[in-house]
Amino acid sequence: MKNDLSALAAEFGLAPDEYARVLSILGRAPSLAELGIFSAMWSEHCSYKSSRVWLRALPTEAPWVIQGPGENAGVVAIGEGLAAVFKMESHNHPSFIEPYQGAATGVGGILRDVFTMGARPIANLNALRFGDPALPATKRIVDGVVRGIGGYGNCVGVPTVGGEINFHPAYNGNPLVNAMTVGIARADRIFRSAAAGVGNPVVYVGAKTGRDGIHGATMASAAFGEDAAEKRPTVQVGDPFTEKLLIEACLALMETDAIIAIQDMGAAGLTSSAVEMAGKGGLGIALDLDRVPVREERMSAYEMMLSESQERMLMVLAPGHEDEARAIFSKWELDFAIIGRLTDTGRIVVRHRGAVEADIPLGPLASEAPLYRRPLEEAPKPEILEDVTDPVGIEPALMRLIASPDLCSRRWVWDQYDATVGGQTVKRPGAADAAVVRVEGRKLALALTTDCTPRYCAADPEAGGAQAVAEAWRNLTATGARPLALTDNLNFGSPETPRVMGQLAGAIRGMAAASRALDFPVVSGNVSLYNETAGAPILPTPVIGGVGVLADARAAVGIALRPGLELVLIGAASGWLGSSLWLREIAGREDGAPPPVDLAAERRNGDFVRAQIAAGTVAACHDVSDGGLLVGVAEMALAGGCGARLVADPAGLPPHAFWFGEDQGRYVLAVADAPTLLAAAEAARVPAMRLGVAGGEDLTLPGAVAISLAALREAHERFFPAWLD
Repeated sequence: MKNDLSALAAEFGLAPDEYARVLSILGRAPSLAELGIFSAMWSEHCSYKSSRVWLRALPTEAPWVIQGPGENAGVVAIGEGLAAVFKMESHNHPSFIEPYQGAATGVGGILRDVFTMGARPIANLNALRFGDPALPATKRIVDGVVRGIGGYGNCVGVPTVGGEINFHPAYNGNPLVNAMTVGIARADRIFRSAAAGVGNPVVYVGAKTGRDGIHGATMASAAFGEDAAEKRPTVQVGDPFTEKLLIEACLALMETDAIIAIQDMGAAGLTSSAVEMAGKGGLGIALDLDRVPVREERMSAYEMMLSESQERMLMVLAPGHEDEARAIFSKWELDFAIIGRLTDTGRIVVRHRGAVEADIPLGPLASEAPLYRRPLEEAPKPEILEDVTDPVGIEPALMRLIASPDLCSRRWVWDQYDATVGGQTVKRPGAADAAVVRVEGRKLALALTTDCTPRYCAADPEAGGAQAVAEAWRNLTATGARPLALTDNLNFGSPETPRVMGQLAGAIRGMAAASRALDFPVVSGNVSLYNETAGAPILPTPVIGGVGVLADARAAVGIALRPGLELVLIGAASGWLGSSLWLREIAGREDGAPPPVDLAAERRNGDFVRAQIAAGTVAACHDVSDGGLLVGVAEMALAGGCGARLVADPAGLPPHAFWFGEDQGRYVLAVADAPTLLAAAEAARVPAMRLGVAGGEDLTLPGAVAISLAALREAHERFFPAWLD
C-alpha cells in the first residue's frame, strides 16, 4: 500500500522527501483526500516553495499601504476615505490547454480576489504573451484567449481598460495570460480572510461544485510535456453571469455586520480556502461535505476538496446572522449552505457520508511546507553593443517596426473588450500610456498599467526587473498620476533549473531596487513557475501592474498630438540599441546588454514631468519605450491624426541609434511653450531637447524625409485584421 501511495504522491507532484514529511506529520499513511490536500497546499502554485526566500526582499510598506502581500489582494489609500484594491494573477497553463476557458476563468478568479476584500471591481487589465505568429497554434490560442477575456469581462460588467501583448517563439509551447483587477472600497471597510470565533459557522456560497479543475494547482506547478492536451479536465469552466450575481450578493452582505472572514475558492478550491482561513486565525475547522452543493453525482471527498469549480466563496459568519445572509443569497439565486464550524483543535477535519476522510493538523501543514533555496546560476552580463550599422535607413525601419506584431495597433484586440461599461473610463486603450478610470461620483481617478520587457530580462534579469518597475511608474506618471503601488506576476521556467532560478533571483533584486528608489511598493502578486514545454522555458517575464491616483480625472493627459504643439524630449539620449526591437526586427539580432536603468534619473525626470502636467503646461505625454523615440512620436501622431515636423539634431549619434535607441527614463511632451519648459528643465537639471512641432499630414524628419501619416496608419493597423481574418 505504501508503494502505491508513494507512486500516487509523485503523480500528485509531491517529491519523495515531501511525501515522507506527510507521513511524519500524520503518523500514518494518508487517505486519498488527505494526500490531495497536502499535494495542493504544498504545490509550487500555492506554497511558493521556490520563491518565498527571494520575495522577502521586495519592499511592501508605505504610509498609504493599508494591506500588503498575504491577503487576497493589496490595498492602498487613495484619499477621500477610499482605497484601491488590486492584484494580478496568472492563468498560463489552463490558457494553453483550453484558451477560451483558461483566459475567462483567469478573469473570474482575479475579480473574486478583489471583491472578496470588500471592493467593487472597476477595471480589468491583462498582460499576454504568445508564440511565433507564423504557427497556426499561435493564432488559435490568441483568438481563444482574447475571446475568453472579452466574453467574461464584458458579461460581468467590468471594463477591460488596458494591457499588453507580445510575441516570441519562446512562448510557443507556453503562452502567458496574466489578469489584473482593480476595485474601490471604503478604506475603513476592508474584509480579510483570517477566521475567528470558535463555533462560528463556515458558509459556502455561490455556484455548485463539479469535477472541473481538479488538481489545477498542481497542474500549474509542473512543466508541460508532450501530453499537455490531455490535461484539459484540469481546466475550470466559468460562468460570468453567476459571477455578477456573486459580486452583488457579497457586496450586499458586506453592508451588514455578518461577515467575520471571507475567502475566494481559487486554486485548490475548498482545500485552500478552508486551510488558509482557519490557519491564519490559529483555529481548527470541521467540514461536512454532505452539505456542499454539488452539480454532479457520487463525488468523492477528494474530488470535492480539490475541485476548482468557479464562482464560489467561503465565509465565516457572526453567530445569529445566518438567516440574514441566506436571504441575500437567495435573492440573488445563489447557493448558500452552512458546511462546517470553526473549532479550537487546530486541525482540519473533513467528514463525508458519515466517515472522516481527512484529519490534518493545520500548524504543520503550513509550518512544515517545503521551502527551498534552490541552486542558482547567475546570468552572465552581456556585452555592450557598439557601432551597429543601419542596413535599411530610417523610413523603412519605422514602417517595419510600426507594422511588427509587437508594435502594431491592438485595435482588433481592444474591439473585443468593452472598455467603457460603467461609464467611468476616462482614457481608453491606446489613448494614453496608462488607462484612466474615474471613481464614480468623485473627481478622483485611478491610472492603471501592466508592463514588462522580457527581452531585457532575458539579457540581464536584474536590469530587466528594474526596468519593468520603472516603465510601469513612467506610464502612470505620463498621465499625470501619482504612482502608489504595484502588483506583480513573476512568470519563469522551472525553478529546478539553476539558470532559471538565477533569472528569478536577479529579476527580484532589480524590482526591489526600483521599487525602493521610486517609492512604489509591492502590495500583492503571484509567482508562476514551470512555464516551459519539453524543457524549453519561456523568456523570464516579471510583469508589473501599476496603480496611481489623480486628484481630478479631468487633468489626465493622453498621447494624442494637436496642430501647433511643440515637442520636447525629456531625458538623455545615448542611442542604446542592445536588446532593442530595432536590433531584432531590422538587424535580425537578439543580443547585447539592455539599456541601463538609472533610478535616480528616472525619479528626477518623472517627478519633473508630473509637476509640469499638474501645472497644466503639458497637452500630451508619451514615455519612450519599445522602438525608441521615433516610434513614440509616430504613435502620438497616429493617436491625434496629426503629423509633425521633427528638427532634432542627433547630437553626434548615428541617426538610427538616436531615433530607435531605447534609452530609459525618457518622455516626449507636447506643449504650447517649449522655451519655458526647456528653461524649467534646465533649472531642475533635467536633460531636455526640442524635437519639433506638430501639424500637417506627414511625419517629416530632418533632411526633408516625409512619411505619410496615412501610409503609417495603414502599416500600423494591418497585422491583426489580416492575420486573424
